[in-house]
Amino acid sequence: MTGAERIAAAFERREGRAALMPYLMGGFPDAGTALEIGRAYARAGADLVELGVPFSDPLADGPVIQEAGSRALEGGATPESVLETARELASDVPVVLMTYSNLVLSRGVEGFVAGLAESGVSGLIVPDLPFEESEELRTACREAGIAFVPLVAPTSTDERLEEIGSRAEGFLYTVSVSGTTGERQDDAGYAEVIGRARSHTGVPVALGFGISTPEQADAAARAGADGVIVGSRLVREAAESADPADACGELVGRFAQALR
Repeated sequence: MTGAERIAAAFERREGRAALMPYLMGGFPDAGTALEIGRAYARAGADLVELGVPFSDPLADGPVIQEAGSRALEGGATPESVLETARELASDVPVVLMTYSNLVLSRGVEGFVAGLAESGVSGLIVPDLPFEESEELRTACREAGIAFVPLVAPTSTDERLEEIGSRAEGFLYTVSVSGTTGERQDDAGYAEVIGRARSHTGVPVALGFGISTPEQADAAARAGADGVIVGSRLVREAAESADPADACGELVGRFAQALR
């Protein structure tokens, strides 16, 4: 199966529930522990894993993920080491890599995508790459069987939703709120943003940013999300726990149970 096909299968096999996609910061707290956390996610019921590459200027990330990325970089994490984690996880669960455009361009589009394919990565998210400037990368991903996953936000116009949604691959990453990643308490507005996204795309709609409790995940699913992405809450758990893999696996299990 290609990576894009693995993503499609992950959404199709959810048996009426929303797919669960927990976020994992590569190299945090260290490379070995990050891998164990990812494996714990898969055992606990994750349908896909979003794997972040630490970067010095993560414009889309809030303070929790920014701090984790800084610590990972201080510990020696590199894009190559994160791809090693992806390679190890890919046999258990589809891996969707999240990175920033500087890391793609500095290695060259073809070389970067070839590295993803060799590591078994199923999809790619590049939040700071404007869709209008993504044609070369989207084409390279498509030729390699990797889904290029675009993002839309509550502020996206209907015209832009149509432009992006009609060409989305894998799934449409739908940002629930304006701003960066981070834990939030409010789940109001999920139905509106999901409904707008769904009306402009034929691929699954996955909601992310601000979902930090099982109750919010359930609310997103009930509002119509095909997938739910959980990030900062899990990264915080990894930072604060004496046994990150066990604690994060337990928390993902609670999210998975909520979505059943």
